[in-house]
Amino acid sequence: MGWRDKPRDYDGPRAPRLAFDVLGSKGREAIHEATLEVLADVGVRVACDEALDVLDRGGCVVEPGSQTVRFPRRVVEEALESAPGKILLASRDGQHDYLMGGRSVGYTNFGEGTKVYDLETGEHRDSTLEDLGRIARLCDALEMVETFEMAVTPTDVPPEEAYLEGFVTTLRNTTKHVHAGVDSAEQLEKLVEIAAAVVGGREGLRRRPIFSVDTCPTSPLSLYPPTPEIMMGCARHGIASNVISMVMAGATGPISLGGTIVTHNAEVLSALTLAQLTVAGAPVIYGSSTTTFDLWHATAPVGAPELGLVSAAVAEMSELYYLPCWVAGG
Repeated sequence: MGWRDKPRDYDGPRAPRLAFDVLGSKGREAIHEATLEVLADVGVRVACDEALDVLDRGGCVVEPGSQTVRFPRRVVEEALESAPGKILLASRDGQHDYLMGGRSVGYTNFGEGTKVYDLETGEHRDSTLEDLGRIARLCDALEMVETFEMAVTPTDVPPEEAYLEGFVTTLRNTTKHVHAGVDSAEQLEKLVEIAAAVVGGREGLRRRPIFSVDTCPTSPLSLYPPTPEIMMGCARHGIASNVISMVMAGATGPISLGGTIVTHNAEVLSALTLAQLTVAGAPVIYGSSTTTFDLWHATAPVGAPELGLVSAAVAEMSELYYLPCWVAGG
């Protein structure tokens, strides 16, 4: 049995789907084979000694005196086999659980802005804890929003405390599953401690994980801290890690969308492999905020048509692997 033979349960609610096939079956296989070639021959830089030890023991090739790791096909495909196809994104009250995966389509808000338009004064100003709480309450009331991503970063608290204050404020203002961001393994441990207190202990959190963690590889083809530490920490706690690759075509990836998708896929699968070698069966979400690079303005336009094409291709690759998928939109 291999990853292609994973049980694929497509039962459950489905949103209307458009017949928008970017890659096709041959294209998906070509991306997969090219990705395995990149992982095995080029490798990924992993800047974390503990992660290098885990990968080395798991059968990857760690170059002596280097942080470059090569991933044999067998190791990657075994990781794909062990990664779950569906993940419970539990709610705090048990009434807004979302089972992510298969062909069900759900929605969350965009996250981590630093500015808001004040509806009372019309001012464009820095975001605060109060803004975060208000947005959380709004999304809590919106039926079409299944989960809540921390919408803005509170700038009215010290930067080193923003993740913690923001997480507590979010939990107080929404019953829905929370997507959070952290900058270290130590920060992750604090969020686990808080969430465990809410659900009645760490075992309760394993059964009903009320938050997940977003983390981003560094393009091209690098896992810099805190991503390796987050992947391992989440795996050990049974918390879903959402690997959001952010390749920019023409800047941190090839100019062609095909080459960009291969780079994207290699980054996500390398992080997924690290999680599975840490704890087999660890929940991992196949994420994407990959887009093109505007060479004229030196920006990454999230509203560009290329982002839509990449997101559709990412959804196809996640369906090939039977992994839960998360894509960004403008």
